[in-house]
Amino acid sequence: MEFLTSYSPQTWAFGIYVGAVLFVVVLMVTLSSVLGSRNNGRAKNEAFESGVVGVGGGHLRFSAKFYLVAMFFVLFDLEAVFLYAWAVSIRESGWAGYIEATIFIVVLLIGLAYIWRLGGLDWAPKTRAGRRSLPQLDPPADVVLPPAPNPVKN
Repeated sequence: MEFLTSYSPQTWAFGIYVGAVLFVVVLMVTLSSVLGSRNNGRAKNEAFESGVVGVGGGHLRFSAKFYLVAMFFVLFDLEAVFLYAWAVSIRESGWAGYIEATIFIVVLLIGLAYIWRLGGLDWAPKTRAGRRSLPQLDPPADVVLPPAPNPVKN
């Protein structure tokens, strides 16, 4: 009986919670395997694309820029968590906390300037003149464009 009283009520509550979660997980997996259908067909083996029939393979090559942007987002979004915590405790942290937050923001801005200078935020390739240009798209073959107006000479 001493075993039951040696743990705090919070420990018992956590243990009951973990046990209930495990019970629900096992129950859901067991019920889905028992009650689920076992029909296999051509449509069952296709990927579900929100009601749209999938076209092509699922293995696409993405540019490394997508992964760089994802990492930049994580890095610069994480600072919002720290700045939020600082903003909540601004009265308790005083001037020392203000100076620390300012140093933190300055370091982040230096990192952003470094990434910008390296070209990590550039999406379009640079032209020879050093400026970016939008791609020139040709109209479809079935579209007839009106002729360009002739300049009037005086």
